[in-house]
Amino acid sequence: MDNQNNNFINTNATETNSSNGFKTAKPPKASKPQKEKKQSSGATFGKTVVLPFVSGIIGATLVLGVCFSVPTIKSEILGNDNTPQRDSSSNINYNNVNMNLVSLSSISDTGVYVAQKVLPSIVGINVEYSVSSIFSRNPSTATAEGSGVIISEDGYILTNNHVIDSSSSSSYYEVGEANKVTVYLYNDDTPYEAKIIGTDEQTDLAVIKIDKTGLTAAELGDSDTVQVGEWCMSIGNPLGMRSTVCQGSISALNRQITDSDGKTYTVIQTDAAINEGNSGGALVNSKGQVIGINTLKASGEGVEGLGFAIPINDTKDIYSDLIQYSKVKRPYIGITGSDITEDTVKANPTFDLKVGAYVRSVDDYSPAEKAGLKIGDIIVEADGQTVESMDDLNEIKNSHQIGDKMTLKIYRNGKEETVELTLAEQP
Repeated sequence: MDNQNNNFINTNATETNSSNGFKTAKPPKASKPQKEKKQSSGATFGKTVVLPFVSGIIGATLVLGVCFSVPTIKSEILGNDNTPQRDSSSNINYNNVNMNLVSLSSISDTGVYVAQKVLPSIVGINVEYSVSSIFSRNPSTATAEGSGVIISEDGYILTNNHVIDSSSSSSYYEVGEANKVTVYLYNDDTPYEAKIIGTDEQTDLAVIKIDKTGLTAAELGDSDTVQVGEWCMSIGNPLGMRSTVCQGSISALNRQITDSDGKTYTVIQTDAAINEGNSGGALVNSKGQVIGINTLKASGEGVEGLGFAIPINDTKDIYSDLIQYSKVKRPYIGITGSDITEDTVKANPTFDLKVGAYVRSVDDYSPAEKAGLKIGDIIVEADGQTVESMDDLNEIKNSHQIGDKMTLKIYRNGKEETVELTLAEQP
């Protein structure tokens, strides 16, 4: 840039045409001979040296002034420096900053579009339970609220099992199964009594149905294509406030979460708000497609923005079975067991143990009994895959259909043996 400045200045300083402010020298006009006048040496020096020099300086200054008034030329001379300048009070002076505004209208439009598309497919659910207490002879009634997703135009609704089945007990009271389920549609205060079609405690899913047709079924997406960071919206009825939408993003995929009852789920994590009453509602993507069923939230001091949804792909076989059979048909081995970990093996050096699934009991007439499994066996492999826990064994088992054969490697009396069994339907 220094070379450019010098070249630029020098060129202008030596220009002699009229376009840059300098006048072109003209030859003197012819004149009659005159008597020569004597001039002093000082005058001669001023005319021949000083005057041209001063004129050059003034001309160069004028040219530079014009150039600096043109931004593009100024930037060529000084370079492009967009660093914000600070004034004496240390505040940024934005006069020299190119401010590019980011429009949020497209994000807002997406939210409006998704809400309008999905809200008609989300319902509010009210449930009544009978509660027996040691403090009262007559049963009382308790209520709970949740959400649901319409999956067919003729009234089938997918929700969480814990919304419909909240049966529990303590030494003071006992909550029975739901004796009345009421559904409220979007923008409709008419109560519709629902019938429980089927529930599945293992996946925490349930299907109910109302006697009405022409409903707006939700469009189901593909939860296998969901990406971390993707925009999403949670829709449901938190704290009974029907038709509430909350925007957020996908925080993580395939989270292994264990609930307060000890059940483990593989879920989608989101920071879109999920609160009590959102259970059974929808987690949707920017296309207005349901990608998950809102199920869990993390709560406690210092916890914020940790919600979890069952991937919609994991629900399809479940609700199909619930609609068709009122239960989920699963393959069945017929054992109960517990995990043997490395820590368990190290803590019990006197016992002959291996990492795997320890068989604690064998059901009568089950596939396990027919295959010859016994109490005390440790299952270390299933279909050639390593088994380190009961969860591993169940995951492999659940990948099969009823009637499939399954090969197990067991550790018994210090030796490994292989057994084959045929999976039956879980009773």
